[in-house]
Amino acid sequence: MLIAALKNLLLKSSFRDVHWLNACATFLMRITEIFYSIQGESSRVGLPCVFVRTTGCDLRCTWCDTEYSFYGGVEMTLDQIIAEVDRHGCNLVELTGGEPLLQKEIHELIERLHAKNHTVMIETGGHRDVSTLDQRVIKIMDLKCPGSKESDKNLWSNLEHLQRHDEVKFVLANRGDYDWARDVIRKHGLERKVGLLLSVVHGGDLEMREVVERMLADHLQARFQVQLHKYVWSPEMHGV
Repeated sequence: MLIAALKNLLLKSSFRDVHWLNACATFLMRITEIFYSIQGESSRVGLPCVFVRTTGCDLRCTWCDTEYSFYGGVEMTLDQIIAEVDRHGCNLVELTGGEPLLQKEIHELIERLHAKNHTVMIETGGHRDVSTLDQRVIKIMDLKCPGSKESDKNLWSNLEHLQRHDEVKFVLANRGDYDWARDVIRKHGLERKVGLLLSVVHGGDLEMREVVERMLADHLQARFQVQLHKYVWSPEMHGV
């Protein structure tokens, strides 16, 4: 609707630069939801945070809990997104999905959020290139374990572009996933480089106690986490 209105405006005015129209179009993003809640994961768990959930994902993990973000959504300008973020009066912002790196406008959104002194986190699936992200962004990169059925999509070169403030997340569906995650962590020396997050699939067969006991036995320098928001609210609830 916005682009149609812009075209109509151009037809009625002397300013007919099609390049200007195309530039305007690039500042639209498809968004599933924007909401204010607490961080349910990461080293910032429990902190108030505004979440911007983009629409669309090119993975289909077996345990995905946000399939509703694959399709639909609404088109929003960057100004509209930032206005909605600012409405909540919270400094911490997480860009999530879906897969936020599928939308090229994400870089401009990050720049504008930083310009307003927001602390910006981005949760990404580990299969999209993170090398061009603003160095100030806190990356929460999900390396897909074999149980997700998407581990062949991991872009291993991303590990070279992580900073000390970034975090790598492993979602474990079974015992084999734990062994895989531990071996990846040790092979790439991740305990010395980034924050590490291990969690089990919520409601799955792998027991939290088993993972914790194995982490302790292996002296794995990682954080075990639960999805806190699923204990505060119903696991099926959106927008929390």
